[in-house]
Amino acid sequence: MSDADGASLPELVEVMRTLLGPDGCPWDRAQTLETLRPYVVEEAHEVVEAIDGGRAEPLREELGDLLFQIVFQAELARQKGWFGLDDVIRGIAAKMERRHPWVFGDEDATDPDDTLHRWEAQKAKEKQARGALGGVPVALPALLRALRVGEKAAAHGYDWPDAAGVRAKVEEELGELDAALAIEDVAAAEAELGDVLFALASLGRKRGLDPEAALRGTLERFSARFRHAEEAAEARGERLRDLDDDARDALWEAAKTALASGD
Repeated sequence: MSDADGASLPELVEVMRTLLGPDGCPWDRAQTLETLRPYVVEEAHEVVEAIDGGRAEPLREELGDLLFQIVFQAELARQKGWFGLDDVIRGIAAKMERRHPWVFGDEDATDPDDTLHRWEAQKAKEKQARGALGGVPVALPALLRALRVGEKAAAHGYDWPDAAGVRAKVEEELGELDAALAIEDVAAAEAELGDVLFALASLGRKRGLDPEAALRGTLERFSARFRHAEEAAEARGERLRDLDDDARDALWEAAKTALASGD
């Protein structure tokens, strides 16, 4: 597969400048950095969805949509006199070289964990004023933010020595959640539920599991099974809400079996 005959990044920039030009698209010309924020987030999530789908064409398309948002933002910034796309590209290239001295310099790296710790150490040097956790966007989905916060804290030695320690922490936090629920303290229960979720995210990190991806997978399976059961009930002229628990459970088990077999 070759990209030799395809469009290049400079051509995409020219398309963007035409869209933003005097005779361009009225909608595009009305946009600002702020109005484009939801589209950047949306396109990033669609890239993740395409990755989870495991198919090349949707991923190619969604990466293109995300790239378009990057070019769009960079061109609006250029119009403000801030920077252009070339500055963005040069900046990230220089950063990657600076943060990989074991590739572009004379240092040695032993394994992925070693390189991650050294990456975080180099990043901390560059952003001392922001603190070790300052680079984690607060707008990230909460489970993904928990994973990133845990990674950065671990790079500074704030971590359990092994997964068994985190697993014990999960049990401890579940006990505290149970205690808060028992006395019906809503505020305390919410705080303890957060602690449980953070501990579970940390357990996933220690075992090489992505909690965000894990929950997405569970939600996809649940949604597919629910829809299958819903359709089965509708085919009988019934609604799930009108069935008793045993009937709903039977439909659920049938959905699990059918979906597992690919029916």
